[in-house]
Amino acid sequence: MANRYGIWLSWNNQQEGFELPILPSEIGSSVRGDGAGHDVAKFGKINVIKDRQLQEYTIESFFPARPYPFVTASVMLEPKAYVDYILKWWETKRPIRFVYVGSTMEINTAASIEGFEWKEVAGSPGDIQFSLQLKEYRFYEARRVVVQQQDGAPAIQKEGPKRPDDREPAKNYTLAAGDNLWKVAQKMLGDGSRWREIQQLNNLTDAQIKSLPVGLTLKLPEQGGAAYA
Repeated sequence: MANRYGIWLSWNNQQEGFELPILPSEIGSSVRGDGAGHDVAKFGKINVIKDRQLQEYTIESFFPARPYPFVTASVMLEPKAYVDYILKWWETKRPIRFVYVGSTMEINTAASIEGFEWKEVAGSPGDIQFSLQLKEYRFYEARRVVVQQQDGAPAIQKEGPKRPDDREPAKNYTLAAGDNLWKVAQKMLGDGSRWREIQQLNNLTDAQIKSLPVGLTLKLPEQGGAAYA
């Protein structure tokens, strides 16, 4: 990906995604400050500088219905498939991953879909013209506070921030070639030793787990309320 120009959009830790088939003529980007103006007696107006607002991106291009010579993606989908993906991701209310590799800069950020317009292009049957608006997304979560007694007085300890995760909770996993229960537990739950839980949840015998068929869908136990893909 890093060796050539392109724009990639993906969702759920790259579980789904695609490369834009045709690069836009330009990438629109905007960012504004969040300064506050105040009037000071006998001095005039001053501006208090604050943190910048979230970066916004606009992508305008089209999804082609035929392999034009200017298509840059190595894999090309049907035009409506791109639209369906974007609408589906938008409805999950989860951020996507936006990657842009250009000649002078690179962008790799989580982003929320803020707007999406598309229409069939007159004179080019099947082609879908679109405009996609994205906004930089910052992960956040409430931190749990633990109160402990020290010398008779309460002491407050805050848990450190967790690594942000843009993946959607998963409850099932479909076995691929080379998988075993330990690998599944390590990949999906972050702890390979939990493979017994998967075995018990799916009522698998010891003999069955030695030869699990590719394509078998397994139920996953919860981890803190959700298991992750």
